[in-house]
Amino acid sequence: MLAFIKRKLSESDSTTNSNATTTDQQLARRTSQLSLNSNETVDMGEDALLKELGYKNANDLQETVYDCLRTIRDPEKPATLEDLNVIYEDGIFVMPPTKSNVSVVRIEFNPTVPHCSLATLIGLCIRIKVERSLPHNIKLDIFIKKGTHNTEEEINKQINDKERIAAAMENPNLRELVENCIKEEE
Repeated sequence: MLAFIKRKLSESDSTTNSNATTTDQQLARRTSQLSLNSNETVDMGEDALLKELGYKNANDLQETVYDCLRTIRDPEKPATLEDLNVIYEDGIFVMPPTKSNVSVVRIEFNPTVPHCSLATLIGLCIRIKVERSLPHNIKLDIFIKKGTHNTEEEINKQINDKERIAAAMENPNLRELVENCIKEEE
């Protein structure tokens, strides 16, 4: 069935551009639904995976992640990361799924100052909050917005390293800081 769909899409591409070649991933991205007959549709690609996880589309997942992150409190100030514009909805990107069909979300955050000493802690809070809030497996890529921190490369490496994250959360003092930042208001 899938071979038939790919062949039909390739044939329609060849009528408009005889030299066009399309990969499986490109075909899946271009068609989120393909009508098999007048009453039946089959979800394909990213949309099918998102619907399987309970989201309408990529925007729905983006909004869910943002709603989860907006309440994280800054470690130093009596404000949330949303209030300080550290977290913003346009900094959350739903990427194509991995080869093993795991959804990928890229989160970009903007430290308040280029020498913010707590940027690593903020990244850790973001990771832990999303992992605990979403009921399914998701690959998170968390990055400091390009050009906004003096040591962004080192921090990006730390907050995307599973072993470093696990070790950090074993530290009781650090764990307590994270828990205080991510706990919901009562």
